[in-house]
Amino acid sequence: MTQFGSGVTVPVTVDDSGQSWGFTASAFCSVALDPPLVLVCPARSAESYPAFVKSQRFAIHILGSEHADVAMRFAEKRTDKFEDGRWYQAEDGLPALSGALARVSCVTHAVHDGGDHAILIGRVVHAEVDEAAESPLLYFRRRFLDPVAS
Repeated sequence: MTQFGSGVTVPVTVDDSGQSWGFTASAFCSVALDPPLVLVCPARSAESYPAFVKSQRFAIHILGSEHADVAMRFAEKRTDKFEDGRWYQAEDGLPALSGALARVSCVTHAVHDGGDHAILIGRVVHAEVDEAAESPLLYFRRRFLDPVAS
C-alpha cells in the first residue's frame, strides 16, 4: 500500500470529560454527496480509538505541505498533541488547526468494523476551506512529500 500516494489528515474529537483527541490519517475519503458523507479509519490500537467510536461529532483537518510536523506529532503516542500553539477551539466546540487546507466538521453517521481499524462515517455539517493555501501534504512510500517542491 506504500505505492498509493494520499493526502494527510488529522481527525479530532472531544470525549465526555472534555479531553481533546486526534490522530494522523491517510485513510480518508468522500463517501456520498447526498447526504454529504466522509469516512476516516481510526486504528483499534490507538489511544484515541474509544473517544472516536463513542463520539457523536468529530472534525477532519486536511493538512497543507507546511504541516508535516503536525502529522508526525499526531502519529505519535503523546499527551501534548494540541500544545504547539496552532490549535484553537472552533464554534462547534472541537479543536481547529490554524492554516489547514480544509476543515470538515461531522456528526457520526455510522461506525463499521474494518478489521484492526474502524470505518467511521461522518455526515458533514460544516466545511471550511483556506483559499490561500497552496499545496497539500502528501504521503507516499512512508514519507511526506510537498507536491510543489517536488
